[in-house]
Amino acid sequence: MSDEVDVLVVGAGVAGVAAARALRARGLSCLVLEAKHRIGGRAYTDATGFDHGASWLHQANDNPLTAFAEALGFETVDHDLLRQRLLFTQGRFATTAERRSFAAAEDHFWRVIETAAADGAPDRPASDAAPQGGRFDALVAHWEGAQICAAELSCMSLHDFAATALDGPNLLLRRGLGTLVTTLAEGLPIHLNAPVTRLDWRGKHVEASGDFGRIRACAAIITVSTGVLAQGGIAFTPDLPAAKQEAIKALPLGLLSKLAFPIPPGTLPEFGAFASLRRDIAGQGDRPISWIARPFGAPVMLAFIGGSLAWELSRAGTQATEAHARAEFARVFGAEAAAALGAPIITEWGEDPHFLGSYSHAIPGGQASRRVLAEPLGDGRLIFAGEACHPRYAATVAGAWLSGEGAAQLILP
Repeated sequence: MSDEVDVLVVGAGVAGVAAARALRARGLSCLVLEAKHRIGGRAYTDATGFDHGASWLHQANDNPLTAFAEALGFETVDHDLLRQRLLFTQGRFATTAERRSFAAAEDHFWRVIETAAADGAPDRPASDAAPQGGRFDALVAHWEGAQICAAELSCMSLHDFAATALDGPNLLLRRGLGTLVTTLAEGLPIHLNAPVTRLDWRGKHVEASGDFGRIRACAAIITVSTGVLAQGGIAFTPDLPAAKQEAIKALPLGLLSKLAFPIPPGTLPEFGAFASLRRDIAGQGDRPISWIARPFGAPVMLAFIGGSLAWELSRAGTQATEAHARAEFARVFGAEAAAALGAPIITEWGEDPHFLGSYSHAIPGGQASRRVLAEPLGDGRLIFAGEACHPRYAATVAGAWLSGEGAAQLILP
């Protein structure tokens, strides 16, 4: 491993891979230091094909990774066209009319949010602008907040929430999104199991320190999560400016936990592949989880637990997370069916010290923080990149990729 390069990239997730590819295309030497034993960051596909983190290519027609997937021959499917949308309400599956009413409530929600975000008023929690009082308004707010954005609307900036809202198509990759990222990383100078503990950005160079020793570069691109940065996972000399530290604090990570339960034969009705299930809110304080059945026809049921509930269960441990998901399954399909589910794979993003969460949201009043975080420091010697830095595609692989590429373009030759 060279002890001096043009650019040091900290983190081999999506943003780090994008940055390294862009730097090499410019003819600059680089080295990527990754704290974990693997590439991909929060885009990780395991040996079973389960995407632990990022799963979809959202807004695929504008997503830079769509072209890579097509060029590399990755099979994709449009989840929006395939899935059967199921809603469990009042102890039964919803009627066609009720599902249409829920869809209408979703459309109304976004019209209200977009109007509120454009009214010129100061930023406020997104929950303050959300519709209330309709039969499905509470469920829509829970779905769009905790289950989609991994945080409740009350925790989120209205303006950032509206600015980062996504459209379809939403593509799934049979081989997994994490597999695409590791494929795109092939041939890059990535050093694994090399956590950076300190970055000294005084003077004309940047020096990284860790168990690997010391490496000096003309500049560094930092792609670790805001969760790690907020907890002081990397010490900076000198300290980061106050504005940068405040931006990091204003972009916390929410949590979306995922479980993959094997489905024994006869456990479920014969839903089609990719069928999605939401349970209606049954009363004040209820925080339903959601499900996707049989992705790509596999005998698997995926559970998604988001927001404050995900954090509570993550801190309680994987057994508590599994027990809660089984209890939720039993509410719809019965205790016998829940007991028949196989042992699940459970993600642990909240407790993993290399991430400390899933993806970012801006707190109320923090709508400018993504741009502040992305602004270079030290005449361009220190640049932050990642999904939290992108003002449009935040919380997605598209945002991470575009941010990493953009950071590489800011490096002076």
